[in-house]
Amino acid sequence: MTSKSFEFNASNLEAWQKAAVKSAPGGDVNALNWKTPDGIVVKPLYTAEDTANLPYANTLPGFEPFLRGPQATMYAVRPWTIRQYAGFSTAEESNAFYRKALAAGGQGVSVAFDLATHRGYDSDHPRVTGDVGKAGVAIDSVEDMKILFDQIPLDKVSVSMTMNGAVLPVLAGYVVAAEEQGVSQDKLSGTIQNDILKEFMVRNTYIYPPEPSMKIIGDIIEYTAKNMPKFNSISISGYHMQEAGANQALEMAFTLADGKEYVKTAIAKGMDVDEFAGRLSFFWAVGMNFYLEIAKMRAARLLWCRIMKGFDAKNPKSLMLRTHSQTSGWSLTEQDPYNNVVRTTIEAMAAVFGGTQSLHTNSFDEAIALPTEFSSRIARNTQLIIQEETHITNVIDPWAGSYMMESLTQEMADKAWAIIEEVEAMGGMTKAVGSGWAKLKIEAAAAEKQARIDSGKDVIVGVNKYKLAKEDPIETLSIDNVRVRDGQIERLAKIRASRDSAKVQAALDALSASAESGQGNLLDLSIQAVRLRATVGEISDALEKSFGRHRADTQKVTGVYAAAYDDGENVGDTMEYWNALKADIAAFADAQGRRPRVMISKLGQDGHDRGAKVVATAFADLGFDVDMGPLFQTPEECARQAIENDVHAVGVSTLAAGHKTLVPAIIAELKKQGADDIIVFVGGVIPRQDYDMLYEAGVKGIYGPGTPIPVSAKDVLEQIKKALA
Repeated sequence: MTSKSFEFNASNLEAWQKAAVKSAPGGDVNALNWKTPDGIVVKPLYTAEDTANLPYANTLPGFEPFLRGPQATMYAVRPWTIRQYAGFSTAEESNAFYRKALAAGGQGVSVAFDLATHRGYDSDHPRVTGDVGKAGVAIDSVEDMKILFDQIPLDKVSVSMTMNGAVLPVLAGYVVAAEEQGVSQDKLSGTIQNDILKEFMVRNTYIYPPEPSMKIIGDIIEYTAKNMPKFNSISISGYHMQEAGANQALEMAFTLADGKEYVKTAIAKGMDVDEFAGRLSFFWAVGMNFYLEIAKMRAARLLWCRIMKGFDAKNPKSLMLRTHSQTSGWSLTEQDPYNNVVRTTIEAMAAVFGGTQSLHTNSFDEAIALPTEFSSRIARNTQLIIQEETHITNVIDPWAGSYMMESLTQEMADKAWAIIEEVEAMGGMTKAVGSGWAKLKIEAAAAEKQARIDSGKDVIVGVNKYKLAKEDPIETLSIDNVRVRDGQIERLAKIRASRDSAKVQAALDALSASAESGQGNLLDLSIQAVRLRATVGEISDALEKSFGRHRADTQKVTGVYAAAYDDGENVGDTMEYWNALKADIAAFADAQGRRPRVMISKLGQDGHDRGAKVVATAFADLGFDVDMGPLFQTPEECARQAIENDVHAVGVSTLAAGHKTLVPAIIAELKKQGADDIIVFVGGVIPRQDYDMLYEAGVKGIYGPGTPIPVSAKDVLEQIKKALA
């Protein structure tokens, strides 16, 4: 029996369209198209026509423009590095976790620091009472750093550190800890994040204003290029942008634009581009948008090669984008949390198909608390199974030649490049960040996404569809913040009592003088100070004398959340709920002579403000008067502002586990200042076992991840009415 080979042509395509019409909704084939959050239309069928004119569809891995991967053989010879990003309260506990993870198949260490360390405060500072040891490890000095890496050979194990604000004392502490372990600087391998521009957009763990922060980055690139040739001086991070709400095109464009700005900074210091560019690395978020995540990583390599050629880079290593990736934390759900194992597996597959060089997989319980040892093992084994059991590693870029993937890669590249050109027209990313434009673009995308979930247009299994009738509690990790802080304060006291105070002060004065004059290298001077046992807070304060401490403007987008309900699409009962709630709020305003007024606040050093900004936007669109408290408030400052603004309610957004300390403190402070009629509600990452404690403290409403904002808004309105009755 013989068969005639199929030949694609226009008449074949027409025949398919006729066949598809029979099953397409309303007989319209275009109804099968999917419009991504980035504005790209993904078709249900791709053919050879879609790739016929693409310039890079037939390139090879390891060669320009590196679309198919930065190395010629990719995972066929060396799979990606498996990392576990973690920090648990104390250096001792974190060290024990790292050593277990390495023994169980981990191949590198990724350090998460607590928020006090990120923001350059020692653990005994009064502003960080509720933050020490929460959401990461507390590091005050090189003595903590030595414990953190005890029995971990730093000449053999690469270390990744997510640190931006207090990058100088933390990197210096790592260098000195290695020296005292007997490892010289030239043998150190790993990465320091050192990406401050994205902090001003999304994560907010900055200390100094943008310009001096860029000076710090330039000094670190310069010092590591000369003294630490195996160490990546910066990890240019899109991860936190996507976590804050950016779609894939925004994440890619803003991250590459940040990288371009850092290259300009290093060149301005007199460095040749090929002297440092080979040690730049990137860091992507990988979410549930499977096809787009793969296309994003392929397109990013293409665009970075184009950008670096614009700087006349000649070394192939300067042209290739190398990246670490992490599965999404935002996609994890509190509801039906074991679904998160599946989500993380899918995201890990996208990272691998996209060609990542290292990967961290989040644990299924991280929507609720820090991961347990049990959940961390599942997350790590997810990668081991992909590496060891699936044979995925045997094929380099298996998506190459796919009509859909090659087309989508080019569309992602074109979309991101248009945004990069828009940034350049503003004068570069520092200007785009400084104006607030970039931050507002991300916040608008976040509000739109949340509205699509709350209205039911985007399905989240177990949250807005296929919900469990009863949620069973799961075991979570709890940190005794008071115990950790007391231990850190005790260690700090011993260090200060045993060091040569005069030499320490001289080293700190030298840092202040360098910051003022612009002369000398700040990392070099920080290492000298750390060797003398200067602390993270002291070094940060010495620089603050000259640089100052950055204060962000508080802005919010409006109308974006409401647009998901007002766009005419059928959202069923959610539309009726939305309209009824708006009517209730209008009735309240008529009866009271003013609209219900709420203040959305972030207490302590937690700068993750996606939730706070989205809630503020949605509440305002519903008809509330909304005040935004500045980041990093103390409970006393928050209470004072709430009283001055005459609000009905204070909403505390919490992500970094400080709620057990900070929320009771704001309630007590309102009572102390004679305003206990102001109700307090809380939203964010809060384990259910903490609910009773918060209710007993006086909280009127708790809204965990996945709570539709209109539902929480209705409850807040009812609580305000009760308080006024």
